[in-house]
Amino acid sequence: MASENAQTAAQGGLETLGARDAALLESYSAVHMNVFGTPLRVMDHAKGARIWDVDGNEYLDFLAGIAVNSLGYGHPAWIKALTEQASKVAHTSNYFATVPQITLAGKLIEKAGAPEGSLVYFGNSGAEGNEAAIKFAKLHGNTMENNTGKPARVLALTHGFHGRTLGALSVTWKPTIREQFGPLVPGAEFVESGNIDALRAAFAACDERGPVAAIIMELIQGEAGVLPVGPEFVRAARQLCDEYGSMLIIDEVQTGIGRTGEWFAFQREDLSGGVTPDAITFAKGVAGGFPMGGLITFGKRNSSLFTPGSHGSTFAGNPLGCACGIATLDTIESEGLIANAEERGAQLRDALEHCGNPLFASVRGRGLLDAIVLKHPCAHAAANWALEHGLIVNPVAPGALRMAPPLIITAQDVDQAVEVLAAIPDDLPDD
Repeated sequence: MASENAQTAAQGGLETLGARDAALLESYSAVHMNVFGTPLRVMDHAKGARIWDVDGNEYLDFLAGIAVNSLGYGHPAWIKALTEQASKVAHTSNYFATVPQITLAGKLIEKAGAPEGSLVYFGNSGAEGNEAAIKFAKLHGNTMENNTGKPARVLALTHGFHGRTLGALSVTWKPTIREQFGPLVPGAEFVESGNIDALRAAFAACDERGPVAAIIMELIQGEAGVLPVGPEFVRAARQLCDEYGSMLIIDEVQTGIGRTGEWFAFQREDLSGGVTPDAITFAKGVAGGFPMGGLITFGKRNSSLFTPGSHGSTFAGNPLGCACGIATLDTIESEGLIANAEERGAQLRDALEHCGNPLFASVRGRGLLDAIVLKHPCAHAAANWALEHGLIVNPVAPGALRMAPPLIITAQDVDQAVEVLAAIPDDLPDD
């Protein structure tokens, strides 16, 4: 567990860190661009659901690299796949294909339950998957009957997050990270999340503002504090897309790969209302820690929009990443980790709801993507207090703590995390 000389809650001064941590963080600041702020710790090694910093302090990781480390740290199947592929070939370029690339694409189409003719594009991150999705929407928009003389639009939701590259940022809501980089990609518009009347009005404005090529949405808005958009809203979006000939794109970057208790969140009727999208994006947990993302287009017509040269990436479908992805999907299946996500998530939410901490207003989420809603906006101080006591959680919003532990998490791990969370003081300073 974290030692007494670790960073104290809401204090954050480097002088309270362990000696190696403090020295290395000074070196970090001297050589790294300041886009992430000062890291909380310098980590050294990890195993399972636990990670140790350079001063030897142990932490139970209930963030998993922000929903990335599906199998935790150092899973034998993941290490075996990575090392065996590294001994064969690590990179070829996309002038050539590799067996892992072909195999993983087939597995993802199968897990998504996508129809015949569906295809996969591989990238290196969620932002790249969403960049591909926006280009997919643009390609579709160019095929739409359009008598307005105006370009087709792409709708996104308030409080949604799709990445920080310029295209993905154009459909990302948070003004503080978006507005300083304007003008962004034209034709992106925001609709109030959950407001079906506003959604209908946005589609109906096609004569005035141009047709809607697509709407992109998360079913659970992770960066907004793990907020489900609601199945009724998603059903309405699907119906409007069908009526106006638009595409429904679901961002599964954070919610996919078993995170919510199904392979993909759209497969949960209590999140999607039972709809089928035209495309989904994926990343984070797909390769268990190896950088990977991508796009799955559903059906032959949708999948024919991209043609040779219309998109690409040097590292797309990297055989190392694909080998890790195969091992991750196979292990999730063989070890029953989707069912574990559902069971451990229910255990976590129930225990937190009954733990008696007066700071907690409510708990929400699905599977192992959950958040504690706080009665006052002290999330950073609360997360720092938890870190000092050996638990990693994320202050995703001033009034919410996000939890996204590895899918391998055990009932005992959940009990340990709840013990720490239940003890967080309710008089911490606000953010």
